[in-house]
Amino acid sequence: MANARDIEMKLPSLDELFSSQEERDDAKLKRIYEIPLEEIDPFPDHPYKVRDDEDMENLIESIREHGVMTPAAVRKKEDGRYELISGHRRKRACELLGIPTLRCEIMEMNREESIVMMVESNYQRSTILPSEKAFAYRMRLEAMKRMPGRPGKNMSPLGTQLRSDEQLAQEVGDSRNQIQRYIRLTELIPELLDMVDEGQIALRPAVELSYIPKLKQGEIWQRIEEEQCTPSHDQTIRMRRMAEEGKLTHEVIEAIMTEVKPNQKEKIVLRGDRFRKLFPPDLPMSKREDYIAAAMEFYGRHRQRVRERDDAR
Repeated sequence: MANARDIEMKLPSLDELFSSQEERDDAKLKRIYEIPLEEIDPFPDHPYKVRDDEDMENLIESIREHGVMTPAAVRKKEDGRYELISGHRRKRACELLGIPTLRCEIMEMNREESIVMMVESNYQRSTILPSEKAFAYRMRLEAMKRMPGRPGKNMSPLGTQLRSDEQLAQEVGDSRNQIQRYIRLTELIPELLDMVDEGQIALRPAVELSYIPKLKQGEIWQRIEEEQCTPSHDQTIRMRRMAEEGKLTHEVIEAIMTEVKPNQKEKIVLRGDRFRKLFPPDLPMSKREDYIAAAMEFYGRHRQRVRERDDAR
């Protein structure tokens, strides 16, 4: 199989033949290569999930028909392999299609610069889960703080220096406080974080839970599973306060979690990919109940027609 070194030995273009090295350097011509998938490693701790969902099916069809129109971005590692900065979904689509290479642009950048680019390249995705925002924001802020000379460039229109999270807020549209709330989600145990992604726990209660030791978070999650009812914001505030005072025992968690909430209604909780993949990818969380109701009404009419047909026989 061809490797990246073989692929890079290609004939120069007309622009390259009739321009000087200085002109080519000044123009900073992009270098696009077909790199074998087996030589490309994912970005370490990549915060965005690559799902085999309807969006992936659409991407596969696009690549099958037109190829990879927008090159992925990679950087070369010390061991000669490549690290994928942006294009994880395109790489997955090529794998599913059996395409052995990925069209890539090789970038010259350090670790911090590659983190910033990796996070920024995913801002425009149609759907970003809370957990994806949480880890992406944390990685981006940590990289910004490590970049040499960065603070001196972050000046507001009034000439005052911006904090890293203030600059990030201007770029992404979330407030500085909202960014910090998302980052707190990285302190949740995976089971609770999944419930945030699935819309079963709202952001504010989840933030309160993130301040509780992980062992106690596990006990809270077990109570949620047993009671089939998530804690309210007020309940999470009280549990956090009790944890900070060292008084959040198993009995206290049970007492708080079994309280009858005002206007409490019986709920059916749908968990996991089995149900998530049945919803249209662009359907807002707030519309899922209506979608389920419409689907059940449709199924009810179908069953009625089947009964009437069987009775007529």
